[in-house]
Amino acid sequence: MPVSAGDNRRMIRYRVDASGFRSHTFAVELTVDAPAAEQRLSLPVWIPGSYLVREFARHLSALQAEQGGRAVPLEQLDKATWRARCEGGAPLVVRCRVYAFDTSVRAAFLDAERGFFNGTGLCLRVEDREHEPHRLALTGLPEGWRVATSLPPRAGAGASHEFEAADYDALVDHPVELGRFWSGSFVAAGVPHEFVVAGALPDFDGERLLADTKRICETEIAFWHGGAGKAPFERYVFMLNALEDGHGGLEHRASTALVAPRRNLPGLGDAKGIAKESSDGYVAVLGLVAHEYFHAWNVKRLKPRDFARLDYTRENYTELLWFFEGFTSYYDDLFVLRAGRVDVPRYLKLLARSLTAVQATPGREVQSVAASSFDAWVKYYRGDENTPNATVSYYVKGSLVALALDLSLRAEGKGSLDDVMRRLWHTSEGGAIDEADIAAALEAVGGRSFARELAAWVHGTGELPLDALLARFAVAVERQPATLAQRLGVRVAESALTGVKVTHVLRGSAAERAGLSAGDELIAADGWRLRRLDDALRCIGSEGEATWLVGRDQRVAEIAVDAALLGPAEAGAVTLKVADAAGVEARALHEAWIAG
Repeated sequence: MPVSAGDNRRMIRYRVDASGFRSHTFAVELTVDAPAAEQRLSLPVWIPGSYLVREFARHLSALQAEQGGRAVPLEQLDKATWRARCEGGAPLVVRCRVYAFDTSVRAAFLDAERGFFNGTGLCLRVEDREHEPHRLALTGLPEGWRVATSLPPRAGAGASHEFEAADYDALVDHPVELGRFWSGSFVAAGVPHEFVVAGALPDFDGERLLADTKRICETEIAFWHGGAGKAPFERYVFMLNALEDGHGGLEHRASTALVAPRRNLPGLGDAKGIAKESSDGYVAVLGLVAHEYFHAWNVKRLKPRDFARLDYTRENYTELLWFFEGFTSYYDDLFVLRAGRVDVPRYLKLLARSLTAVQATPGREVQSVAASSFDAWVKYYRGDENTPNATVSYYVKGSLVALALDLSLRAEGKGSLDDVMRRLWHTSEGGAIDEADIAAALEAVGGRSFARELAAWVHGTGELPLDALLARFAVAVERQPATLAQRLGVRVAESALTGVKVTHVLRGSAAERAGLSAGDELIAADGWRLRRLDDALRCIGSEGEATWLVGRDQRVAEIAVDAALLGPAEAGAVTLKVADAAGVEARALHEAWIAG
């Protein structure tokens, strides 16, 4: 319930001033009514939805406190916690500056063109008072700037930029966008939606983005609630920051923050119609929209039981990111298809990329997706040259686990993964679940236990039986000829200026056996200068040894690569297409799967 303008209940109040945009600095003031004698304050070390300790306190400076005009010393207890020794009942006022120059969706940014922040990076948590109402006021905005957020405005606030939240969790779950952004709106299934875009090129076609997003939102609401269903939020806000490069998003309970390359947004001169005429970049933007919107159900409400009560001071572990992120990754492109924004061949191309990515990762034989979920805090966001050999993505392989379960259920004629998701939503009342709940829902829908599949596909490291499953759904799986990088077992960066540089050497590969390492510069093969790795195919032949000239740590060495040890030429990227000779049953299964 909104707090009225005359409500005298205790509350936590923040004022965020953006007048320091030239120094990329927010000035933040916190007021605590009736503070405790030893009032503890802390800043979160992570933001929900992004599983890495990010140490937001490193951006805080000039922390000061006062009470009734008297300076109050702040004792720092650890990297992100302070204690104020208060006297009497006068409000405690704490001020600090927050450096904001992070263009990602996770932290804060401020310059002369735009501002953005998440509460986890700016708003100190008043310990033991998190359950009280919290109020946010924005000041110092440059002339012409507007505000976009899903935070409800303070009752009676009028034109002032004042917002309120029921508690601290709610406060930090509504990011704020500031600036002279483009905005548009639509209504999906009776719910108002707003889309704001910062940094778009002058020819940006906002109406097309709105129309495509509306179709996706309507499709997802119908998925969860049926034709007459209503979304679990009163309004929803998309906030997209268009950059030269970057792609990603972060989900919130009634909004999402997105980053995408501005070149991938639709232009006024682009072809209209379904996205088979769209660029791959724009299709990726629509997939990102679908992914983060699906999270409004699957993560923000339907969530791991481990996350029922969040601890902002440390890692919060769960083995279920394969479900919450992986299954969302399965449905994102599928909803772009079901919303009519891509056709079937384009969707199968997207699906083939996921298959190729997992098969090109030796770490799939080392780490299960359950272990990958648990290890996200130390591995997923900290990739290095050995990452492909030791880990598997809970996003990508998790999406393929979802595909395997969906096709298995449908092939047995007992329902679908769609039914499982909706059952979990209803039985949990849109709340916390664990793996036992997922297993129970699979059994209820499928009419049998899926314990064997969960053990093998989620907790094991074996291959998923997707070739056979896809064949039953009129989808043919083919492999393209392998590139030299795939046959060598390397990943490289190529540049006309710097040549060919090895970024990763895959476990058990010909490159590893030859002694190549990440960081090596591949200068020449059998005396021929290399500008692109594939040029070496014309130099080294198909048999015997080739001599590679390699630069490493300012030294030049010769390395012998045995062509006979290269991987098979036919083991390249996966391609998927609708099988021409598929039978009636396979085509019927295919149509039901695509239509949902």
